[in-house]
Amino acid sequence: MSWFSWLFTRWSSPASLLLLLVVGRELGLRVGLEVVQTAMCSRWSAPMEQSIQGPSQNGDVVIGGIFNLNYLPSVTDQDFTKLPHYKPCTGLELKSLRYVYAMLFAVEEINRNTALLPGVRLSYRIFDGCARHPGATQAALSLVGGDSLTCNSTAPLPQSAEQTGGRRGGQPVPLVIGGSSSVTGKILSTILAPLSISYLASCACLSDRRKFPNFFRTIPSDVYQARAIARLAIRLNWTWVGAVVANTNYGHMAIQEFQRETEGAGVCLEFTEAVSRETIVRDARRAAITIQASTARVILIFCWYTDVRQLFLELVKRNVTDRQFLASEAWSTSDDILQNIALSKVASGVVGVAIRSSVITGFENYLRSLHPSHRPGDELLKEFWEKEFGCSPGASKSHGTLRSSYPPCSGTESLWGVQNHFTDTSHLRVTYNVYLAVYAAAHALHSLLSCPNTDRRPAANSSTCSSPHSINPAELLQHLNKVSFTTPQGEKFYFQGGDIPAKYDLVNWQTTPEGSLKLVLIGRVDGFELHLNQSAVQWSTGSNQVPVSVCSESCPPGTRMASRKGEPVCCFDCVPCGEGEISNKTGSRHCERCPSEFWSNDERTACVPRQVDFLSFNETLGITLTVAAVSGVVVTSAVFVVFLRYRHTPMVRANNSELSFLLLLSLKLCFLCSLVFIGRPSLWSCRFQQAAFGISFVLCVSCLLVKTIVVLAAFRSSRPGAGALMKWFGPGQQRGSVCLFTSIQIIICVIWLCVSPPVPQCDLGFQGSKVTLECAMASVVGFSLVLGYIGLLSCICLFLTFLARKLPDNFNEAKLITFSMLIFCAVWMAFVPAYISSPGKYVVAVEIFAILASSYGLLLCIFAPKCFIILLRPERNTKKLMMTR
Repeated sequence: MSWFSWLFTRWSSPASLLLLLVVGRELGLRVGLEVVQTAMCSRWSAPMEQSIQGPSQNGDVVIGGIFNLNYLPSVTDQDFTKLPHYKPCTGLELKSLRYVYAMLFAVEEINRNTALLPGVRLSYRIFDGCARHPGATQAALSLVGGDSLTCNSTAPLPQSAEQTGGRRGGQPVPLVIGGSSSVTGKILSTILAPLSISYLASCACLSDRRKFPNFFRTIPSDVYQARAIARLAIRLNWTWVGAVVANTNYGHMAIQEFQRETEGAGVCLEFTEAVSRETIVRDARRAAITIQASTARVILIFCWYTDVRQLFLELVKRNVTDRQFLASEAWSTSDDILQNIALSKVASGVVGVAIRSSVITGFENYLRSLHPSHRPGDELLKEFWEKEFGCSPGASKSHGTLRSSYPPCSGTESLWGVQNHFTDTSHLRVTYNVYLAVYAAAHALHSLLSCPNTDRRPAANSSTCSSPHSINPAELLQHLNKVSFTTPQGEKFYFQGGDIPAKYDLVNWQTTPEGSLKLVLIGRVDGFELHLNQSAVQWSTGSNQVPVSVCSESCPPGTRMASRKGEPVCCFDCVPCGEGEISNKTGSRHCERCPSEFWSNDERTACVPRQVDFLSFNETLGITLTVAAVSGVVVTSAVFVVFLRYRHTPMVRANNSELSFLLLLSLKLCFLCSLVFIGRPSLWSCRFQQAAFGISFVLCVSCLLVKTIVVLAAFRSSRPGAGALMKWFGPGQQRGSVCLFTSIQIIICVIWLCVSPPVPQCDLGFQGSKVTLECAMASVVGFSLVLGYIGLLSCICLFLTFLARKLPDNFNEAKLITFSMLIFCAVWMAFVPAYISSPGKYVVAVEIFAILASSYGLLLCIFAPKCFIILLRPERNTKKLMMTR
C-alpha cells in the first residue's frame, strides 16, 4: 500500500481525499478505509484519537456522533494540506458541547425507556470534527472502521462483530449523528456505507434521494426558509426588495427560490449583491454602497453571520439605519451580532427565519447536574470545567502539562449558577435537532430489532430478526425511511424522504432599554402556513408600523397599474380607469367593465345603476320642442280663424275652402302629435305616437294631393271637350278621396299595432352613465310601411304640382304646394340617416324636429301668402285679380 500512501502525501486536496475514499470503496471497504486512514495519519503525523475523540460508552448498539467541538486556528479549508505537521484543535465551543450532551441525554433517556429498544442498551462514540471537512472525514472513518482504524494502532481491522468476540466498544457503528455542514453531509452520504442523520446540514441538494439515499436530517432544507421569507414579503406587501447573498450555492439557491416563490405576486428585486468570504471586506463595502443608494427599504440577506457582521460595520460607517433586514437562519440568531452594541442601530428590527426551538424536559437539570466527579472518563467535561472555574478537577493523561497549571478544585463548584452558552436552554434549536436525530435512530433500530410474537430480543444467530451486533445498514435504511413516532414533547415526527416537514421560528431583534438587542419570538412557520404576530414586531423604524418598500406607490381605487417600459413590473404609473370601468381595490392591474345595466361612478370605484334617460318636458331640449309645437298649433289656429272669418272672400273660396280647413286641421294634428313623443315612454304612448304621426301626415298630404288634383282638373275642364271632367272632382269626391287615402294608412297602422307594436325598452347600446328609455320598433317593416306610404303620397303630390306649374299665377296654388312639398320631402329624406345615427333620446328629438319642420313648411308655404293678401292687401282679394295672370 506504500504507493497509495505516497499518492495521498503528494495529492491531498479535499477533492483528492474524496477520490481516494471512492477508490478505497472500490478496493473493498476494509482495505480502502485502512489505506486512507494510514495516509491521513502519515500526512499529519499525530495520533488521531488523542486530538479529536470525545466521550464514548459501551453498549449493545453503538451510534456515532460528530460535532465541531474545537476549531483549527487561522486555517482555511484550502490550507490544511499545506501544514507540515498536524496542528491540534483548540478553543472549546460551548454550543457544540451542549449538542454533545443533548445526544448523551437522549441516549440515557432512551435506555431508561422500557418501551423503546427493550433489552438493548444504546451507546455512543463522540468525535470532534474540528469544523473542517478532513477532520470530520477522519472521525467518520474511525466510526466506520471501529477501533482498528485509529492512528498508530497495530490492531487488525475486524471483519465482523462475531470475529471480535462481541467486543462492543470498538465495533463499527451502523449510524452517525452528523455532520455539522452540508459538505460533510455529502461526504458521509457519498463515501461511507453507514447511515447519517445530520442536525445542521440544510443544503437543498441533499434532498436528492438518488444521490444521497442514506442521508437523513432533522433540519429543514434551505428551500423552505427561502419560501418562508418570500411569503413573509408577500404578506407584508414588500414589493421592492434588495438582496445580499453569499457567493455560494447556499446564496444563489436561496435567491432563486425566493424569486420563484414570489413570481406573479408583484415582488421585484432592485439589486442582488454577492459576497465571498475570501474577499468579504471589499464585497461588504460594495454591498453597503449599493444599499445606501437603493430605494428599496427592505434588504434580504442570505449569508453567514461573519459576512453579515462585516456588512453591518460598513453600514454603520455610512450611517445607513433606515433599512429593514430579512435574515436567513444562518445569522438570524447570531449572538455575535446581537451582543455587538456598535451594530445595534443598523441591526435593530431585523426579522428572520430561525431553526425552530423547543423544550427538552429535564435537559436543563441534566446539564447543571454535570460534574467531573460523576463522569471521571469525560475529558471534554474536565476541559470545560477548567476553563469555566479555573481549577483542575483531576489529572489528565492527554493534557497533563496544561492542566497541572490549574489549582485543584474545591469540589463545591457547580453549574447551577453558571450562565453561558452551554447552560442556556431557553432556545434549544440545533440542540433539539440533535435530540430528534438520536430518537429517530432509536426508533429505526427498535423497528429493525423487534421480532414478531416474542417479547425478548433475538439471538445473534436468528434468521428472521437482526442482531444488535450485526446490523445491516441497508435494512436499517428501510426502517429509517418509515420512522414515525411522537417525541416526549408530544411532537409528531417522521421523515419525508430524507427530510422533515419544514418548521421554523420567526424572530425579531428588538431594542432593550439598555440599548442592546434581544431576540423575540414573533411567529412560526409550519409547512406552508405562516403564523405572524404582527403587533409584537418592532420594526427598524422603532415603531409597530410596517415599513413600506415599493418602487411605486400602490394605485388607489379607480386607477390601474401601467407598466413602465424597460423597468420591472413593480415600477408603474397609475392610469385612471375609462368610462364604464372600475377598480375597487388598491393596486389593481386591470379595470373591470361594468355590466350593461350599470355605469362607473365619478371616482371609477363602483358600478352604479345607469340613470333612465328620456326626452322629458323638464329639460331644455324638451322645452324647446314643446314651445315650437305649441307655437305651431297656435299659428295654425290663427290661420284657421282668419280663413273662417274671410271664408266668403274670393281668396278663400278660390282655394277650395273645405280642403283648406281640412288641411289646417290636419296640420294642427301634426303639431299636436309631436307632443306625444315627449315624456316617459309607456306602453300606450309608444303605440299612439307612431299611429298619430302616420295618420296625421297622411291626412295632411292627402288634402294637398286632392287640392292639387282639383286645381289641375279645374284648368283642364276649361278646354273644349273637357267640361265633364269636373263632375268627377266635386266636393263629395274630394272628401271621399281624402278619406280613402287616409283609410289606407289607418289600416296599415292597425295591422302594425296588432301584430308587433312598439314597446318601451331601455337602450343599452349607447355606453354612458344613462340608459335611454325609448319606444323600440319591434317591427321595422311596419314603421317602414307607414313612412313609405307618406313618402309615396308626397312624391305623387310633388309630381302633380310640377305639372301645374304653368297655370295662371294669380290663381296658381300649385306653385305654393310645390315649394311646400319640396321642403316636406327634403326634411324627411334627411330624417332617415339622422334617425339611424342619432344616439339615445336624440332619436326622438330628430323625429319631432322632422315633424315640426315639415309641418311649419307646409303651413308657411301654403297659407302665409294667402294670409298676407287677406290681412295686409285686401285690395287684391277680388275675383277680377284672381282670374287674371
